[in-house]
Amino acid sequence: MTRLVAIAAGGAIGAVLRYWVSTAVQGRTGTIFPYGTLTVNVVGSLLIGFLYIWLLERLAEGPAVRAFLLIGLLGAFTTFSTFSLETLNLMESGHLVKALVNVLASVIVCIGAAGLGVLAARQL
Repeated sequence: MTRLVAIAAGGAIGAVLRYWVSTAVQGRTGTIFPYGTLTVNVVGSLLIGFLYIWLLERLAEGPAVRAFLLIGLLGAFTTFSTFSLETLNLMESGHLVKALVNVLASVIVCIGAAGLGVLAARQL
């Protein structure tokens, strides 16, 4: 039960953070490309890579803390379903190159960010 409460609390915070970050980025960059979602996914990938190592190898935190941060907070913060819908909308509106750029940038940059987070955590 403790883990479920931790996940729910983290999820609520992560969803609000996702909204704030994505809205702030989109407000600065406009709506021509889903930069807000891309930013959230890159930051979330970096943080999940870092925290995964940090929590398991450095701090040895318990399952409730890991569930709060990794499943709840970052699970709600990252936006793969939003990414999918925005990419589909780009495709349906005839912006195939932008859709392809969004897919490639999201996959390559987010996996790279997760790897960077893992490396950074292991260096500390």
